[in-house]
Amino acid sequence: MNLTPEIGLRAAHQARVGPLTRQVLSALAVSALALLPIFARSHPRARDLGVAPGVYPPGPLNGITDVAGVRVGHTTIVEGDRVRTGVTAVVPHPGNVFQDKVAGAVFVGNAFGKLTGSTQVNELGTIETPIVLTNTLSIGVAVDATVRYTLAQPGNDQVRSVNAVVGETNDGGLNDIRGLHVTREHVLDAIGHAAGGAVPEGSVGAGTGTICFGWKGGIGTSSRHLPTEQGGHTVGVLAQTNFGGNLTISGIPVWRLLQPPKPRDRQTGARDGADGSCMLIVATDAPLDARDLRRLAARAVFGLARTGSSYSNGSGDFAIAFSTSAEVRSRFGETMPRVRQILPTDQTSPLFEAAIEATEEAVYNSLFQATTVKSAIGSAEAIPLDKIRELLRK
Repeated sequence: MNLTPEIGLRAAHQARVGPLTRQVLSALAVSALALLPIFARSHPRARDLGVAPGVYPPGPLNGITDVAGVRVGHTTIVEGDRVRTGVTAVVPHPGNVFQDKVAGAVFVGNAFGKLTGSTQVNELGTIETPIVLTNTLSIGVAVDATVRYTLAQPGNDQVRSVNAVVGETNDGGLNDIRGLHVTREHVLDAIGHAAGGAVPEGSVGAGTGTICFGWKGGIGTSSRHLPTEQGGHTVGVLAQTNFGGNLTISGIPVWRLLQPPKPRDRQTGARDGADGSCMLIVATDAPLDARDLRRLAARAVFGLARTGSSYSNGSGDFAIAFSTSAEVRSRFGETMPRVRQILPTDQTSPLFEAAIEATEEAVYNSLFQATTVKSAIGSAEAIPLDKIRELLRK
């Protein structure tokens, strides 16, 4: 079998997936044809098809890493014909996040899901660890790994309490989720090799086994940059899409015109694609306090409505928002008062609109960048972009 395409794709991806992922890939006993759908990066993003939601322009990368200092890492786990899962980590800044906590908040659209650390984030208004996304049954190991990562950071030798922020969606439709295949090393790999630059999207990391609107979902990201007269700030969103509803793109009711083959769970025979979850991470460099960050996070959840999300009973819809601004950070053990400059609430409206726009586009990118994934558990087809182009032309 000619493995050249697989090797080329893997080499192009190495800088962002980390050595553990490369080790996992090199050990796979699956064919190159099975790997190609996972790592192919040839698909266009939403803007390449003329889908550019909203009024604000994106940043240079059109991703969450347009917010200076934010880094993203993926570990993609593909083993045999049953394992299709992974980990995605978002690191708020290059320093010691525990010692230099970012202002943060959580908004819950529907709480059928697991988001560890959310109560302390909303109580104290800070985030002190990388934000990790994975599958539902790997929350425990991800918390363990995130705590161990934090304790091991220089300067944290006296730390006795860590509030790990870990979210999830359920990839059991494509992945052997009960096998608990995510390990501590997978999580540490995603955190340790998080980087700036363009973010791999689609069927990677925590999006490897997800399904969105009945099509293959995954990881998507987008950003918006405000003009100078509106503050000049940047808002970036990263989405882990695994939810259902009636897909709408730029106001076009795609669901009326193009229906996916209903993904069938090969074990249960279930075909219902409405339930799932969506995890949203919103970053900004605007100096927002926790109160307004929660309002910003809410707009990201609201942005899902533009894509046709049904917010079903079984969908956990969460948004985590943080500011990288030094003005609103909290130093560990800080006790003395200091002067801070915080954006007035009357200046937040452009940021809210930017979050809605970036969320909508991030969802589309997760769909357009995703590739068909099949396993012994189930299958999900990539949305046919040729048909999407035709619908958009009409």
